[in-house]
Amino acid sequence: MTTLTDRFDAALRYAHQAHATQVRKGTGAPYIGHLLGVASIVLDDGGSEDEAIAGLLHDAAEDQGGRPRLEDIRVHFGDAVTRIVADCTDSWDTPKRPWAERKAAYVEHARSLGPSSLRVSAADKVHNSYAILRDLRNIGEAVWERFSASADDVIAYYQGLVRAYREAGGGPLVDELERIVRGIEREMGY
Repeated sequence: MTTLTDRFDAALRYAHQAHATQVRKGTGAPYIGHLLGVASIVLDDGGSEDEAIAGLLHDAAEDQGGRPRLEDIRVHFGDAVTRIVADCTDSWDTPKRPWAERKAAYVEHARSLGPSSLRVSAADKVHNSYAILRDLRNIGEAVWERFSASADDVIAYYQGLVRAYREAGGGPLVDELERIVRGIEREMGY
């Protein structure tokens, strides 16, 4: 059983501060909700405190400061958390490269993730894909308007991640991601 210490509390405060003004695309919900969701999935899957902390911080470098932010995470939370956050980052560039290019590169990268990075990355994608499925059921195909890619491209990205994650070692979160992706496909009539 994982015990959460003051480090987790500090990471929660850090994540909240880093993402304080950020909201989820298309919903306006505070972004911290996504980060808490990912950390929760990590913990439910048996993740360590470092993995749960990385779940809270997995988007901090990508969305809130790039490599300087990553170095700050290293100073505050250590090498293990930093490695996972780096593995979850699909862009270091500002502005970001085009969506399709970033996602194709991330799928390739995902094939070689270590167990901790695989757990956090898969938890992130489980949370994101479930949000797509939920919103698809509630608001229909308008959900795709929040993406800079077509529904087909987004679904293909998640299908590619499932295959890549399996090559990296798979596991229950990858199985869950595959079930959610199939649910999205069904909703879309594929």
